Amino acid sequence: MSREITVLLVDGYIDDPAALGVPPYISPIVRAIAGAAMDAGADRLEYLTVDMIRRGARIPEADVSVVMSGNTVPGKYLRSMPMSVKELDALFPKLKGWRLIGGSAADTPVAERFDFVIRRDLAASLHDGISGKEVGERYRTLEEWNRWMLLGADIVKQHQDFPEPLIAEIESYRGCHRWSTGGCSYCIEPLKGRPLMRSPSDILEEASKLRELGVRNLRVGGQTCIVSYGSEDDCPVPRPNPEAVSELFEGLRGLGFDVLHVDNANASVIATYPEESEEVLRTIAGCCTDGNVLALGMETADPRVVIENNLNSTSDQVLEAVRMINRIGGERGEHGLPRLLPGLNLICGLDGETPSTYTMDMDFLTRVRDEGLMVRRINIRQVLPVRREFDVRVDQRRFKRFKEEVRTDIDRVMLERVAPYGTVLKDVYMEIHDGNTTFGRQIGSYPLLVGIPYKVDLNEFHDVFVTDWGFRSITGITYPFDINSMPMSSLAALPGIGKKRASKIVMERPLSGFDDLLRVVEDPHVVEGLRGLIVFDSD
Repeated sequence: MSREITVLLVDGYIDDPAALGVPPYISPIVRAIAGAAMDAGADRLEYLTVDMIRRGARIPEADVSVVMSGNTVPGKYLRSMPMSVKELDALFPKLKGWRLIGGSAADTPVAERFDFVIRRDLAASLHDGISGKEVGERYRTLEEWNRWMLLGADIVKQHQDFPEPLIAEIESYRGCHRWSTGGCSYCIEPLKGRPLMRSPSDILEEASKLRELGVRNLRVGGQTCIVSYGSEDDCPVPRPNPEAVSELFEGLRGLGFDVLHVDNANASVIATYPEESEEVLRTIAGCCTDGNVLALGMETADPRVVIENNLNSTSDQVLEAVRMINRIGGERGEHGLPRLLPGLNLICGLDGETPSTYTMDMDFLTRVRDEGLMVRRINIRQVLPVRREFDVRVDQRRFKRFKEEVRTDIDRVMLERVAPYGTVLKDVYMEIHDGNTTFGRQIGSYPLLVGIPYKVDLNEFHDVFVTDWGFRSITGITYPFDINSMPMSSLAALPGIGKKRASKIVMERPLSGFDDLLRVVEDPHVVEGLRGLIVFDSD
């Protein structure tokens, strides 16, 4: 074609096991799509997120319109969420030229109106179409992958969260080491075949490009097991390659990202190869920033369900992995959290599940708790039939009861261990107001949800002193807390103060120190509990 080709890329956000793309994330998939378009000869690419559209952004004319959207692991979102089917339906008539759609949104009724519905690799299909080839289903080659990630990197600057709190996810490999056995029954990653590894130098080149553009936060994701990165074993449980992991993460650390986190790990690999795994975990704990979480795909503690669904790991292997990660990663880092902690994924509704499955799962979590171990987050969800249908019908009352039991008996204890009273969480980004409460999170993979019981300006960073815990979030006070200048509503939120004492403090300000505060509050236990939290500046 001699005329100019314009491509519109709409990022409807994805939330998949192999990619995060809901803000503050920008997914590697949309960056690959942008790179593929430019590599194929597009002269101009316009990038819009669904949030930009929600805020009234104009839908431009284009020769090719591409939508990437969908969440196969739905979660609770704080200030944004993937494009809804209703939003997609409203968007469709405004799209011009060829229209392609990918992600799990490709399985919605609206997708049937698009010219091309892509279920494998939207970047590869788009590249073929713009190049004049047939638009089919294929995966990108390794050479295309590396080239496209560089060519498409610039779109990060157009994202509404750039430069902060944006997190760019970067992929290390695709596929699964368990591909030859079919992998886990619910997961599509083994269907992509044996792992296709990107070299440390290729990943570092992409990361360096992102850093040059101004990206400050990075997550190495998109892999089934980061501990297995670089392994040359073609078997379901590969021996880790500590040298490859060290080369990658030492290089990433040298690029100076503010936050560097990772994603999944296979507990069976850690348990089978403890020496090599310990080397890998020490590298990750030492090179990455604290608050880092290795999500372990446990799925269930029921051995029958493990066998029937060909799952990764037994509960004994998961427990060994949890112990090792705690031992190596339990030290606190500069942001106030342990350097590396395990996360657990539990899936209900898999083949072979019975009422006793829930009991076994709860017994396992209780054992972890009673051993004094830390788990950063426990994700409990019902299996989605993205690969095939399952025979078990989940009893919704039992499922809800199980989740509530975990939240009550396990989650709160874990939060208290991960962030005990007096922990100062550095750089919490304030995101939304809910009534008089401000909610924020640190930048990272699975950040703690922090509630401030008074209004704080949004889109700013604050340090937070932890004062209390819920089942899924913590409560804190902005730190340092100047008792002589903060408004009465925030004074009332201090531990042990309340509205009446807050009013007395306001009447007596400025206070000169703790003796002066004791005179007003008249409770030495309350005053003692505020040491380390408050200051007495009176400017």
